[in-house]
Amino acid sequence: MTPGARPAGQAGGAVSSAPLTYSLPEQIAARLSARITAGTYAPGRRVMEQEVSAEFGVSRGPVREALRLLEKEGLVTILPRRGAQVTRLEIAEVREIFDIRAALNGLRDRQIAEGPDRAQSLPALEHAVERLAQLARRRGDADEYVETVFELNQLLNDSVPNRRLRAILSSLALQTLRYSRLGLSTPERRLQSVGNWQRLVKAVREGDGLEAQRAAEQRVLDSRDAAIAELEKA
Repeated sequence: MTPGARPAGQAGGAVSSAPLTYSLPEQIAARLSARITAGTYAPGRRVMEQEVSAEFGVSRGPVREALRLLEKEGLVTILPRRGAQVTRLEIAEVREIFDIRAALNGLRDRQIAEGPDRAQSLPALEHAVERLAQLARRRGDADEYVETVFELNQLLNDSVPNRRLRAILSSLALQTLRYSRLGLSTPERRLQSVGNWQRLVKAVREGDGLEAQRAAEQRVLDSRDAAIAELEKA
């Protein structure tokens, strides 16, 4: 995941708003990532090095490196002699990424449910899912619901000891965030989503790893199918 990236962020502001432990390119990448995943930078938009360097008051070198970081995350494509462009939302990519994410989220949640530390993870999980349930009942809180889901996934990622799995899942969460916004855009979908999150809470409470895996996979695949349906409408 691009350091410091959030599912939604301010469109402007100084680079210094990112944590100071990050390098300058990482701070710039975090700010641009927030704009892309929030939809402020639309798919297909060109991200001009000169404009970004002028906005943040830096040379073009750190901006170029920031764009390379975003390309690794699948958020921009760097084209020869044309610069960077925000990647377009495509149905084929939805299927590929969400299928991978379903399998890995299932592995993660099963490990959490079967792990010796599940009792320590449970209170934070219960609190976050209760927050989701409240948001799902409010028809106008789609953005906050998506942000809370993003943060909840990060919480679960941090609960697994496998560092490689954490890194891959964090990157996938960022790559799928724009599609997740589509997949959770309706009140009906958010209610369906929170039902699967509640299944996970119950499975973790009971130490049922297989049920936790199934709930995670269903949650991601439901989001995949809803995102595809929205893209087909467009």
